[in-house]
Amino acid sequence: MIKGFIFDLDGVITDTAELHYEAWKSLADEMGWDFDQVVNDKLRGISRMDSIKVILDHNNTSLDEDTLVKLATKKNELYVASLDQMTPDNYLPGARELLTHLRTEGFNVALGSASKNAVKVLQQLNANIYFDVIGDGHSVSKSKPEPDIFLYGAEKLKLQPEECIVFEDAESGIDAAKAGGFYSVGIGPKDRVGHADLRFDTMGEATLFEIKSHFKDLF
Repeated sequence: MIKGFIFDLDGVITDTAELHYEAWKSLADEMGWDFDQVVNDKLRGISRMDSIKVILDHNNTSLDEDTLVKLATKKNELYVASLDQMTPDNYLPGARELLTHLRTEGFNVALGSASKNAVKVLQQLNANIYFDVIGDGHSVSKSKPEPDIFLYGAEKLKLQPEECIVFEDAESGIDAAKAGGFYSVGIGPKDRVGHADLRFDTMGEATLFEIKSHFKDLF
């Protein structure tokens, strides 16, 4: 029986992809690296340190770990500064409605994000009221596609994986949900999240009615 929901943040609750892109682009330009939207899309759902390694691989270059940390920190400072412009108007269409509905019906809800800035984003959105548990980049050491962040959320909710549905917009996120034994809902195109148990093009389509209709034997 489904008792809990675990949500990724970026691309599901809100979309800070453009802010991330601008921060990475600024850093890449300063370093003389090639970086565009195609490379940026490969960073979806993975950690900051893993992201900078993807960018380095794309540019056929390498740096020592200390330099990587410094550059990743610099990118994060650029990104965090840009978060101040976020407001409760920056929910993705349908996200706040679904979270509100889940609250009304008494479901347990956790955040399961690789972002180390998730708390700041939730504050900007005024979204803390919707979550019982916050799992972010500080909560676990292994990022997606490892299932650790979702297992963390389920444990804190005192639920088993099979009692939870994970919402994700990244291939690595759906992989993580499956690896952890969770049911999954993919938000985005079929070629990216088509391996989820249920997929919607947008959060606006992901109503609780549609979810219950698909997983009707679990409610």
